[in-house]
Amino acid sequence: MPTITAHLRDLQTLIGREISLSELEERMPLAKAELKRDEDGELTIEFNDTNRPDLWSAEGLARQIRAYEEGKSRSYTCFVSPKEAPSVAASSEAIIHVSPALQEVRPYIAAFLVKGITIDDEGLRQLIQSQEKLSENFGNKRAAVSVGTYRAAHITWPVRYADTDPGSTSFVPLGFDEPMTLREILERHPKGIDYGYTLEGKARYPLLIDAKNEILSFPPIINSRTLGEVKVGDDYLLIEITGTEMRQVLLACNILAANAVDRGGQVSPVRCVYPYDTPFGREVVTPYDFGDSTLVTAGEMARVLGQEVPLDEVATKLTAYGVGVTREADGLRVTLPPYRRDYMHPVDAIEDYLISAGYNSFELEMPSDYTVGELTAIEQLAAHVRGIVVGLGFVEIMTNVLTAKADCTERVGLPDERVVEIANVMSELYAVLRNSLVPSLLRMEGISSRATYPHRVFELGEVQVYDETADLKSRTEVRLAAIIAHSTASFSEAHSYLDGLFYYLDRAYELAPVNRGTFIPGRAGEILVGGKSVGFIGEVHPEVLEKWGITMPCALFEITLDALL
Repeated sequence: MPTITAHLRDLQTLIGREISLSELEERMPLAKAELKRDEDGELTIEFNDTNRPDLWSAEGLARQIRAYEEGKSRSYTCFVSPKEAPSVAASSEAIIHVSPALQEVRPYIAAFLVKGITIDDEGLRQLIQSQEKLSENFGNKRAAVSVGTYRAAHITWPVRYADTDPGSTSFVPLGFDEPMTLREILERHPKGIDYGYTLEGKARYPLLIDAKNEILSFPPIINSRTLGEVKVGDDYLLIEITGTEMRQVLLACNILAANAVDRGGQVSPVRCVYPYDTPFGREVVTPYDFGDSTLVTAGEMARVLGQEVPLDEVATKLTAYGVGVTREADGLRVTLPPYRRDYMHPVDAIEDYLISAGYNSFELEMPSDYTVGELTAIEQLAAHVRGIVVGLGFVEIMTNVLTAKADCTERVGLPDERVVEIANVMSELYAVLRNSLVPSLLRMEGISSRATYPHRVFELGEVQVYDETADLKSRTEVRLAAIIAHSTASFSEAHSYLDGLFYYLDRAYELAPVNRGTFIPGRAGEILVGGKSVGFIGEVHPEVLEKWGITMPCALFEITLDALL
């Protein structure tokens, strides 16, 4: 979970009053956070929710507490709605022109200018921390989102977000004294070594250049030492965000803009001009007002909470939680501030009401029915199968149901596979619901090369399968997957373990040839029970192994347990 450090004095300044540690701890549930450590006013705070990146800073935490204490969020006028964008764009001299070639490299950018803040030590530390949290946690280690900050007084507009040859372009990066080419930066600079993977396979690299051909940075790797070294005392900054997911780029931009306003800054917009279509048009003025909202009805409130709550009370508590509320004929229209994009359903707004009202504010109600529970049939079968596979010498792992889309498609040799995707994804690492347990086993094997071979590992858990015929176009299945890895791992060995499993289940099965991109052609089979497909088995293709960094041959099988009931 995201963890930040902040000084108590800085939090008090941002909240607008002195607040004791005990009071601060009482307010922590508003941000789903916990105070983990206090060392002479230096606080360590852990957040228990990954859906609210706007909270991952001293400014964000203080903003949530301040809204609650003041009964509403303060006004932020720096965000530009689509309706306002044309007039704002016409008056803005701060323009970033995007190169056509970047559509295939790192296609999106957002930015804003901020003045009126004189950077002190704590402000600089919090600015760096916010950048790191948004780039590392929210931005999937800079792959989806990265942030750069520059000394705006030395920049000549317009700025170009250009593409360039990595071997012929050079500049002095932060932390170094001599010029380096972009390729040398990836090879020698610590940040290049850490984040070079984000540009793997790209023939051209992105570069930010001003009108005088001064280089601002090499996104998403490192700033230039000339314009990108922010120091204590600077009072005029350009903050830019680049990435591969535009909604995430714009949200990160909005969060940083709100943080700047909270520190007393005046934020000015930047117009980003694209030569290709984006989800928000070819000209986007940032910071951008999404205008996300949802309708909450009295009936929905009663259904979720189990009791009726007056809508006026709901409106008051939601307003105190920092969201906008307007009354409509059918209920309440709840509008998120631009630095939040975590509503998918009215239930999300109801959760905000619960947090603001306090879970302890509801009357206790004891259960009126007494029932005796028992395991469902699928759980009984799963427990039995788990015991058998452990008895065959396999070790169990448990991994996340959410994963990256590429893990379930390209990285297992199935680029056209349909998956169930998350609508308001916050990180590419958790963008889809897994449709198979195979990616989890391969990921585990890829990071276990130092463990003594042979490896025999299995996982038993739920997957979500895309299904056009189902009510929600998906269905949940319980599956077993097992992998073996060592220098002579083969189809025959995996087959022997599959045979043992079905022997102890007292079930008959057959194998039929199958072509599946995960496996070597001719060394894969479909598992049939009663003529119905229940899974697959095979030797993993070398190209798939290479994508996961696996150096040993592997064979595996996967079975849908629901089909065996």
